[in-house]
Amino acid sequence: MKLPFLGGKTRTRDHMMSVDLGSRTTKAVHLRRANGKLVLCGYAITDSLAAAKSVSAESLSDHLKSLTEKLRPKTKSLTLTVGANDAVLRTAEAPLMSKEDFRAVLKHNSKVYLQQELPGYVFDVHPLLYFGKAESERGPQASVKKQKQRLLIAGAKGRLLDGYVEAAKGAGLITEHVVPGLIGTINAFELAKPEHFLGSAVALVDIGFKTSSICVLNRGDLALSRVVAIGGDRITESLSEIMNIGYAEAEGIKIGMSGDVRRELETVVGPLGRELRASIDFFEHEHDRTVSHVFICGGSARSDVVRQILESELMMECSNWDPVSILAKELSPQQDAELEHVGAQFAVAVGAALGAM
Repeated sequence: MKLPFLGGKTRTRDHMMSVDLGSRTTKAVHLRRANGKLVLCGYAITDSLAAAKSVSAESLSDHLKSLTEKLRPKTKSLTLTVGANDAVLRTAEAPLMSKEDFRAVLKHNSKVYLQQELPGYVFDVHPLLYFGKAESERGPQASVKKQKQRLLIAGAKGRLLDGYVEAAKGAGLITEHVVPGLIGTINAFELAKPEHFLGSAVALVDIGFKTSSICVLNRGDLALSRVVAIGGDRITESLSEIMNIGYAEAEGIKIGMSGDVRRELETVVGPLGRELRASIDFFEHEHDRTVSHVFICGGSARSDVVRQILESELMMECSNWDPVSILAKELSPQQDAELEHVGAQFAVAVGAALGAM
């Protein structure tokens, strides 16, 4: 489900550096293709630039240089991600037309399909697959439906993308693709859990620092996506207050916290579960299909307490998943040992690289 804002014809690449510019930390990976396998050659986590009041192309360029020095990738090809606050991601039905023509329609009148005017935005579209009944079984409206297409539309401010390209150039890199972060998560899930991706309806939750993204996949089709303002930062702040400890100490023990704090944390994690429940209910009502499973990733996803609270709210099984589990590894012994503890944070970076390769 790759969705590039930039780049020409898609071509196979043997190496790709991918950078997820998160709101608290930046996650970067270097992937390569070898003997039919995808190999994780290196990864890095560093403080994000997002805390700064303004991020210049020069500061972003220095940030990318630092990551390049850590990864030492055998490529100049770069994929960057756009966060939920900087990207628009919607689905829409439209008459059959080429991607180029549809981009032109969006550029001149985005309100028709996106319900808002977005001047200065750059758009891209991706046709979504249908998994419904055969044409002969679709009833009297089949001929009408056949004349339309369902598209995934993404957009971001042109100035932001130009800044990305300029910053990458300053770091000696070539920006091949810029993708919405949510698409990265879906790409990684498709490779890690193909049987769930294509075989059923599932919900994905990526718990970020300030926000969490929710999407529902219906046999490989992105049926619903949204972002809620509940993330790991709020969980850590609550844990800090409950245990009367500093923020940094609370962050350090968050993953391994005991069930003793579950009752107090329900006031923080519970609302995320209710938002997820509302999203699932909406999907099931619209599509007459049951969501079978919820999968969680992100920095706070490895906490059993967080998972248990979500399960209680949803009355549904929730599981963690590892976006790097399906990759072969060529890592130093230290990075290999640390990957078990940080791997869940790399869904966006890994998925963005997969789409670009």
